[in-house]
Amino acid sequence: MQVGELDARGRETTVPLQVTAIMTGVQDLGRSKKFYGEGLGCTIDQDYPNFVSFSLGEGSSSLALYEREAAAQDAGVSPEGSGFRGVSFHYIVPSSEAVDEVMGRAVAAGGGVVREAAAAQWGYFGYFSDPDGYLWKVAAG
Repeated sequence: MQVGELDARGRETTVPLQVTAIMTGVQDLGRSKKFYGEGLGCTIDQDYPNFVSFSLGEGSSSLALYEREAAAQDAGVSPEGSGFRGVSFHYIVPSSEAVDEVMGRAVAAGGGVVREAAAAQWGYFGYFSDPDGYLWKVAAG
């Protein structure tokens, strides 16, 4: 996707759209910070009282965590709601052993298994949820 931008002469140019950060609203910032930082080994990039940002590696978007109430207020919407959020995060790894390792680390850090890792027609995958119920698919093709 491209977005329009005006250059110094007022001519429209296009800039490629990219996802630079993924933000999730969380109930307990400390718990989620521990889950992603200590449990899954993500590197903290920024750490503030109501906000934490993790670097997910070169070429990847960053992951930002806000307290749910503050995130909803920032967007101008109600913080109420639960169930399937219509989004999941996908982590592609090189092997089925790596899938099992990531799933195990997530559970040990306080996540929950949503779908046990298993062989599929195209590879091997499973789903876990973080402490706030966000879904993560871990897959190897």
